[in-house]
Amino acid sequence: MGEETRDIILSNIRRDILVDTLAKGSRFDGRAFDQYRPVKVRKGVLDTAEGSALAEVGQTRVLAAVKFDVVKPFSDRPTEGVFVTNAELLPLASPTFEPGPPDENCIELARVVDRTIRSTECVNVKEFYLEPEKVLGLYVDLYVLNHSGNYTDASTLAATAALMNAKIPKYEDGKLIRGEYSGPLNLRGGLPVTCHMIKVGNYWLVDPSRDEELVAETVLSIGNTDTHVCTLQKGKGSLSKDELLSNIDIAFKRGNDLRYILQKD
Repeated sequence: MGEETRDIILSNIRRDILVDTLAKGSRFDGRAFDQYRPVKVRKGVLDTAEGSALAEVGQTRVLAAVKFDVVKPFSDRPTEGVFVTNAELLPLASPTFEPGPPDENCIELARVVDRTIRSTECVNVKEFYLEPEKVLGLYVDLYVLNHSGNYTDASTLAATAALMNAKIPKYEDGKLIRGEYSGPLNLRGGLPVTCHMIKVGNYWLVDPSRDEELVAETVLSIGNTDTHVCTLQKGKGSLSKDELLSNIDIAFKRGNDLRYILQKD
């Protein structure tokens, strides 16, 4: 028996066991279908960044760091600042993460978080203008430190918390003065979060564990604030209109829970 064939058989067995468990109304870890694992967020965990946060969803941990720099604006937006999100899946976080340049999973994660934050316009890049040909660049770097499933929501939580924690360095004589600040980065509007869910059999599961993700048939992430949907990111699989609308309702409910955690400290 080849290795690929063995993996397929093991995956099918794992899926069948999970579906049998779900049919009894619970998940492997005893959670309800729409229930998150314990969520923790700590802001200001790095002294060397202009803003930082560590987010934990179960055993999944993501570190976010915010840095400002003086950059040249885009030619079509000469008076607007620049906002960039990067992500790294560190090899120490999971045996499935490989060292080397960012792969498609890193790129997808960065794009989902970037689009979720950018679409809310909670960061007003129009306030980043400094002088002709000079604007502030805001960089959010995400590091997945441990992966036990659903690094998407942990990453968005960490990024939003780090922005809430961020301070803008003073700008004098054409450069930034590190360690001195002109004030906090004031976010406007609602706080963006994502709600990541998968479908296994006929069941939708919020905040999937790694074991659940391995047998997912449909993957969906819904970015939202307290008032509107920011982004929809569908991975493999398909879903009906009714499933989408139902999942959006769930995303708002769970999103409000996540926002409550973000605002606690």
